[in-house]
Amino acid sequence: MAELDPRLVNPDGQPPLPVAAAEDYARQVTAWAQAPLPATVRVARDLAYGPHRLQRCNVFAPAQARQAPVLVFWHGGGWTHGYREWVTFMAAAVVARGLVLVAPSYRLAPEHPLPAGYHDALALLAWLQREAPAWGGAPDRLLLAGHSAGGHLAALAALRVADRTAAGVPAHAVRACLPVSGIHDLHEASPAPGSLEERVYTMVLANGEPHLDTLLSPLYWAAGNGVPFDLRWGERDSPRVRKSNARLAALLQAQPGAVCRTNVEPSLDHFQTHTGLHDPAHPWYERLAEFA
Repeated sequence: MAELDPRLVNPDGQPPLPVAAAEDYARQVTAWAQAPLPATVRVARDLAYGPHRLQRCNVFAPAQARQAPVLVFWHGGGWTHGYREWVTFMAAAVVARGLVLVAPSYRLAPEHPLPAGYHDALALLAWLQREAPAWGGAPDRLLLAGHSAGGHLAALAALRVADRTAAGVPAHAVRACLPVSGIHDLHEASPAPGSLEERVYTMVLANGEPHLDTLLSPLYWAAGNGVPFDLRWGERDSPRVRKSNARLAALLQAQPGAVCRTNVEPSLDHFQTHTGLHDPAHPWYERLAEFA
């Protein structure tokens, strides 16, 4: 593999990722981020949607876009790591289907525990109500997605409609949600010492707020949902991802008039479900176009 630009590998000194598979994933998507994009892709980087250094986003748009659907895709990293550049490799495939892609960063734990990242997700959606037309995007045609922790943020923003409207985002503006290996249930009664589940309580959630694990779990906000969902995870995904997606799907499908499809990727693990989108012919992009 070619030498990577250190500004993309670790531009702000994040600590090492907790598992080797995550490190391999990060190096792969970072390498892909350096590939040149087609001339048909209009690019704007490091746009501020808030005052914090991590409240920034990159935008990729068709050169002649007019009232195009806008896909917001939040990066993963367990709410403690990650970069918006990890989404860049998807830009050509998304733009080729006539959509604008927005790849945001957000504040990370433990310096900024949840709900900070969720508040940033809402702030970004509100910012897009004003700014999306600058790249030919339609602020009332939003598709929300993300990988892993980013999928959690996408689902939570889609399901907590009152929060969106309070932030200035009309309820009808979100047309669909397509999380990839999202983590939809933060609650764990007895997390094993040293486990990723325990990290949620020791690093990710703000201390001193009872039941925050439940309040910030998409699983508990399914009642009355009207946003179409496409839930995708891997056959070899982590147990909590598999379980929380299956449970969320069951609850969403029980809602009147619900649209919720599930897709279990054969033989894929937690990271391959995202890197698989490097293929521009992946069926996920067709589902995206259907919702748009």
